[in-house]
Amino acid sequence: MSAQGGAVTVFAPAGELTMASAPAVLEDGRRLARAGDLVVDFAGVTVADSAALALLLDWMRCARAAGNRLAVRSLPAGMASLAALYDIDSLLPLEPPQ
Repeated sequence: MSAQGGAVTVFAPAGELTMASAPAVLEDGRRLARAGDLVVDFAGVTVADSAALALLLDWMRCARAAGNRLAVRSLPAGMASLAALYDIDSLLPLEPPQ
């Protein structure tokens, strides 16, 4: 994904992304999603639960509302499994594997 006339920001939360830690990164992701095209790279996430999926959906809404694009890189298997369970996996804008 490349932004028209500008660079794409990569946001890489790290460590646990759970109910306990999600509030700490919520606003960072929102701000970046509103500012321009964004790639959320989950490679550094060690534990993720449904709160991580909720964050991602929130950031997707923020990006869309601002007219920006968001892509997902290195989605953890647990998040992919939850997305499939909730039948929203087709909504996730996954980057193609490299």
